[in-house]
Amino acid sequence: MTTIASDPKRRALGKGLDSLLPRVHTAAEPGAESEVGKPREIPLELIDRNPYQTRSQVDDERLAELAASITANGVVQPVLVRPLSNGRFQLIAGERRWRASERAGKKTIPALLRQVSDEQAMEITIVENLQRADLNPMEQARAFERLSREFHMTQEQMAQRTGKDRATVANFLRLLKLPNAVQARVEAGELSFGHARALLALEHAEEMQKVAQRAVSLSLSVRQLESYVQGLLHPERKEKPEAKPELPVDPNVREAQVQLQRALGLKVTIEDRGGRGKVIIEYGRLEDFDQLLELITRNRS
Repeated sequence: MTTIASDPKRRALGKGLDSLLPRVHTAAEPGAESEVGKPREIPLELIDRNPYQTRSQVDDERLAELAASITANGVVQPVLVRPLSNGRFQLIAGERRWRASERAGKKTIPALLRQVSDEQAMEITIVENLQRADLNPMEQARAFERLSREFHMTQEQMAQRTGKDRATVANFLRLLKLPNAVQARVEAGELSFGHARALLALEHAEEMQKVAQRAVSLSLSVRQLESYVQGLLHPERKEKPEAKPELPVDPNVREAQVQLQRALGLKVTIEDRGGRGKVIIEYGRLEDFDQLLELITRNRS
């Protein structure tokens, strides 16, 4: 028996779903298009939801926008369905259009009929969703895991089927190592894919949850979170610098330093090294500097 993963027909996913789905040659019902491959209007009440759907959340606002568009212009792109033995149909692709049509009060929806097995329907649904941009990171991670578990696909094969690179597939699969509580935050949109990747650098689940809570409460950016995590993993050793031993000061130098300070009214430090050195005069206000300059130039004149 040819497996789904090895079937050459399944390699066409990148070229669109229609290229890999066998067409159903059925007699057209009254009012339906008789030409093979043409969409037919199917009552919404006869279509069942796809049990293999990987999408767990639908943006209600975007669904309302789509419903408004369908009310004004109709369904532009037909959904894909497969016929069931009980006379009903099962959705393969196009759940948002199906839901929005119901919300728009439509009675029928244009649909293309395709004959596929349960396994084919599952794989098509998962891959079709992964090719879209509106799945949240956890939905994508679970979809990749399902392809790996149920179809024994390698990361390279999953990348080819979905048009993503292998490293991206690997990073999504790693999200499943996050604690359930952190996964829920990612799914809810409180944490992004980048935040989740930063948290994976931590070793313990409790620490991940604690840092995730901090990231959410402080609205940390991905870069800020990465920096914080690295600080936890590699804490800087703030060792006090060794105090430099104080060199003995020549009594004559000390006496000269005191005399200068009295004469100038400013702090004076003399650094002497065997008859060579420097005199440092510190001032805190511009007025002090002006007085010092006047004193020095007056004595020279």
